[in-house]
Amino acid sequence: MNKPNLALAVAVGILAQQAGAAGFIEDSKATLGLRNFYINTDNRDGAGANKNEEWGQGFDLRFISGYTEGTVGFGIDAIGLLGVRLDSGGGTNGATATSYGGTVFPSKSNGEAVDNFSSLGLTAKAKISQTELKLGTLQPKNPVISTNDGRLLPQTWQGGQITSGEIKDLTLVGGQIEHVKGRNSSNNEQLSIGGANARVANSNKFIYAGGDYKITKDLTAQYYYGNLEDFYKQHFLGLVHNWAIGPGVLKSDLRYFNSSDDGANSNTAAYFSNGNYNGVPSGKGPVDNNLYSGLFLYTVAGHTFGGGYQVSNGSSDFPWLNQGDGSSNYTITDMQIQKFGRAGEKTWQVRYSYDFAKVGVPGLTAGAVYLKGGDIDTVGTNRQQVASGASEWERDFTLAYVVPEGSLKNVGVMWKNATWRTDIPGVRDQDENRLILSYSIPLL
Repeated sequence: MNKPNLALAVAVGILAQQAGAAGFIEDSKATLGLRNFYINTDNRDGAGANKNEEWGQGFDLRFISGYTEGTVGFGIDAIGLLGVRLDSGGGTNGATATSYGGTVFPSKSNGEAVDNFSSLGLTAKAKISQTELKLGTLQPKNPVISTNDGRLLPQTWQGGQITSGEIKDLTLVGGQIEHVKGRNSSNNEQLSIGGANARVANSNKFIYAGGDYKITKDLTAQYYYGNLEDFYKQHFLGLVHNWAIGPGVLKSDLRYFNSSDDGANSNTAAYFSNGNYNGVPSGKGPVDNNLYSGLFLYTVAGHTFGGGYQVSNGSSDFPWLNQGDGSSNYTITDMQIQKFGRAGEKTWQVRYSYDFAKVGVPGLTAGAVYLKGGDIDTVGTNRQQVASGASEWERDFTLAYVVPEGSLKNVGVMWKNATWRTDIPGVRDQDENRLILSYSIPLL
């Protein structure tokens, strides 16, 4: 038994002795989340399957306990996940010879999607004053590690995290992650990055720490650090400001990432990142990236107008935790299909959304985003430049409705449509539609 599992077993044993204490049961909550998820991806050009299509029903059962009484309170959380296939096929599920599974479901040895997949995660926790320690299954979300929930079931991580709010207006967080369970998997895998050979080159140690400081009620400063052993080190600085202008509010969101190589990534090809490395046989190399961005949103009378700009400088693409089975990062360009963080890429965007509650239809929202990235250079395995000054663009549209009251309260339906086009040689254009029906049932 490894150290985290041993510690978790000890913590669960302590909880078993104190579970009857007031607070542990009284403050507990349990919910069952239901998600019916359909996705259809149309690959417009090139070789391979022209269509990836899957449909499934997801069940997300969560139990969040209160804390036992005493100076140190103890508790336990649990998450049970089950995905049931409704429609999929060996030719349309998106599985490849090197992938961990299809678009939504794990795949069998013959490439066909499994009938169902499931997992159970337990988290032991302890709290003293305003400081909380968690050990076990986690779903962290901060600038250097971001949990993905873009498919039937969410991504989960294994490790430990401590969060403290002892100092007024300052929230501190730190942790270590050792494994990840992808959104289309029941198995915990080690950690890697885009471009690396994740089957061979991986790590079981990602440490992170940082904090959010509320300078004023409208201005928040952030600093975070992340280190994936043998891959990269990353520093993040952020500044978020809300400014009341006229009848609305202008939100400014400024972000800066500095990423550099660590350990084997500096000299071992299997650990290299994608990027723009002339003269290198694979076109890959050590992590070397500086990413700057700014996003500005003005909200007034239900309307939100926005625009942003991002620059990804350096020889490598922007790095983040990415095993190749679906992932998220904390950039303003993390979209439905693409991330827009290639080496040298410069991206501008415009966006608009509307809340129809302002015209008497509460629960109905709509939004659109358009991004255009350019100055993309890529290198092939022959050491020659494949693309020089290439570009890509994406348009995302979302329409969602959540029933606000009545017997169907909290039933939600969402349609997400995306179009992505690029002139990078050998890369396929895509159109994608997702239809999601969701409902959450409180059990406790």
